[in-house]
Amino acid sequence: MDEFKRRIKHHIEHVKNVGNHCTTEETTKQALILPLLDILGFSPYDPTKVKAEYGADFPGVKASERVDYALFSNGIPVLFIEAKAYSEHLTNHCPQLSRYYNATPEVAVAAITNGREWRFFTDLDNRNIMDPEPFLLIDLEVATDDVAEQLGRFHYDRLEPSTLRALAEENVYLTAFKDAITTSLKDCDTDFVRYIAGRAGIKRSMTSKFLDSIQPIVKQAVAQSVSAMVATSLSSVPEAVPTAAPIEIVPDEDADIVDSENEKIVTTPDERRLFNICVDILPDEDLQARDTESYFSVVHGGKSNRWIFRFWGDKKHPAMQFIVPLTGADKIEIARAGLQVGTNDHILLDKPEDLYRLAGIVRDSLIYCKNDDNFRRKGREAAAVESTST
Repeated sequence: MDEFKRRIKHHIEHVKNVGNHCTTEETTKQALILPLLDILGFSPYDPTKVKAEYGADFPGVKASERVDYALFSNGIPVLFIEAKAYSEHLTNHCPQLSRYYNATPEVAVAAITNGREWRFFTDLDNRNIMDPEPFLLIDLEVATDDVAEQLGRFHYDRLEPSTLRALAEENVYLTAFKDAITTSLKDCDTDFVRYIAGRAGIKRSMTSKFLDSIQPIVKQAVAQSVSAMVATSLSSVPEAVPTAAPIEIVPDEDADIVDSENEKIVTTPDERRLFNICVDILPDEDLQARDTESYFSVVHGGKSNRWIFRFWGDKKHPAMQFIVPLTGADKIEIARAGLQVGTNDHILLDKPEDLYRLAGIVRDSLIYCKNDDNFRRKGREAAAVESTST
């Protein structure tokens, strides 16, 4: 499996390097599609495994239909592949693939690809009729960590019709469940609120009025619970500066948390609340809370120099500073929010909830932190800001 992963990784880099040079369908086949089939154990030079221009006629509709590639297992075609040029958009060609698939009942899965994006279809809705939506979509230019495992299910040694349909069903259910969970957590509709109240053992009549009244509380509980799970499930934290220590976020905790290795690092409830609010503003982002002897910060990607904001809570008037310098428009917006700007672009905070009023600047800071160019150039603004604040 390690060798297979290595070859997949090498192929992904190959696609990124030469994809733009594949200006025709034939070049795309030769440079991008056939090499991947070979990695999957389907040698293009073995006609018992791969047949090009395979006949897929559907009587009464169109004669002499031919799919670009048919992959065989034990002498039976199990997977059709329709190839398009690298620059082609695949959606427009799915009906063509559907005709091929519907005309050949023994085929379990059909795929359409431009060498970069692969869309896999089967017939879960109606037997022998290709589903309108793919059960799996893989984009090699933005490949996830599990791409080798996903493609490995299509390897010649593991390719069986029953296995492929089971894989398709698993992916369809997984996607549907993830969408349902995400929607429920974001929207917190009446059914979800009623379920949570029931699970929590609330001894009240679940009237519409009562459910409406507790919906904001459920939303807040969801945000804090997700934040806590993210913070406590991190198995490793990228290396930080010596004075910084990763902390565990414990919501609804009134006491200070003293770092076990440095008693001078004390994380307050207000600091933990700021982290949870930042996560609420920037959901699904890679955020971590970091505390030091002098300030508290929220960083992106586990990198101490990519801080969304820093917060000083031990001053006479607590204040925070964003990594991006404040513009004139920012300062006008801050003033309209009823907040004040002190020296060095420090924004005075009366309470952690004031961060919600600065959501636009929070998002601007995230965009800045995600741009690698901002951290390659010497003398960048972020370095200047950091030097004035330390």
